[in-house]
Amino acid sequence: MEHEETKSTTFSLSLLWFGAGISIAEILTGMLLAPLGFTKGFFAILIGHIIGGIIMYGAGLIGAKQGASAMETVRISFGHCGGRLFSILNVIQLIGWTAVMIISAANAANIIQAWGTTVWSIIVGVLIVIWILLGVKKLDKVNVVVMTLLFILTIVMSVVISKGTSYHLAGQMITFGAGVEMAVAMPLSWLPVIADYTRRAYKPVAGTTASCIAYFIASMWMFLIGMGVAIWTGESDIAAVMVKAGLGLCGILIVLLSTVTTTFLDAFSAGVSARSLCNAAPASSEKWMAIIATVIGVILAITVSTDTYQDFLYFIGSVFAPMTAILLADYYFLHHDHRLETVNWLNLIIWLIGFVIYRFFITFDTPVGVTFPVVVIVMIISVIIHKIVNK
Repeated sequence: MEHEETKSTTFSLSLLWFGAGISIAEILTGMLLAPLGFTKGFFAILIGHIIGGIIMYGAGLIGAKQGASAMETVRISFGHCGGRLFSILNVIQLIGWTAVMIISAANAANIIQAWGTTVWSIIVGVLIVIWILLGVKKLDKVNVVVMTLLFILTIVMSVVISKGTSYHLAGQMITFGAGVEMAVAMPLSWLPVIADYTRRAYKPVAGTTASCIAYFIASMWMFLIGMGVAIWTGESDIAAVMVKAGLGLCGILIVLLSTVTTTFLDAFSAGVSARSLCNAAPASSEKWMAIIATVIGVILAITVSTDTYQDFLYFIGSVFAPMTAILLADYYFLHHDHRLETVNWLNLIIWLIGFVIYRFFITFDTPVGVTFPVVVIVMIISVIIHKIVNK
């Protein structure tokens, strides 16, 4: 359990997750939905965020009520050693997210100010390390200033973008279901992370609710900005829009601050998950492991191509959607707790089935995307199988 002095208020958690939602990744993903047009695109974004937000809330509330990190809550379903498998996978995906966020920010900043993506990657990495060293608790006052600044800057950007003219967008079309899935993918990516922060909440329900609502609002806003950029300016690059609009310093601040406030959570949670693999490691080691994850992320950002971004999102979904579905079924419906077991092989088999189902569903286009039907199906399978086995 967390010591009292490390607890977070509902307000501080709101700021933390509002910052997580204000992200270049959200803007870039929103741009991909532009071929749907504004009305269809808006509803795809809305439905996707509602679906993802509900699942995100369920996962965050478990951590808040248990006072446990995300990967510690996974042990409820898979046992203390089974949970380590997902901790390893989580560290890998969080380092991957860190690299993706850093290089996305570096590319955008470099268009505004051509210092080279390597230089910008290092600058972003240094800022993330500063955030990590400050720690979640000390970031409260810093986040008030940063969120206020980001709020003002993004309003300025929204106004500038809205003055454009609607363009007919040529290129690859996208279905409504695929648009929903892209919107779901962002809150889904936080499933293996959110409990690392809600575990600190003074008030579990209020803290988790505020976190998810704050993220929902900020992420929706960023998606709409991204889609608006593509529709009203005819551009496919947010940084190019900033340059044309004369948002030089303002644009760089948006890119850097939004990336740091989001990627800090990825890097810090990589440290939390890494520490969960070492039972004897002190709590202070989370920061240093997070810094190591950031350094690796910077190196990957500089050396590895991010052309496989969409495949990376689908990998996250196929691993963590069925994992979370099983956890939700165990905690809210079956009321099982397997933490004293080494490995719960039944749930591991169900997870593997869920993984296969997710990869299968990717080939289909449903009106509500892939994640939602897979989570529902895996939860039903889990409840039915456990009821039969435990008769």
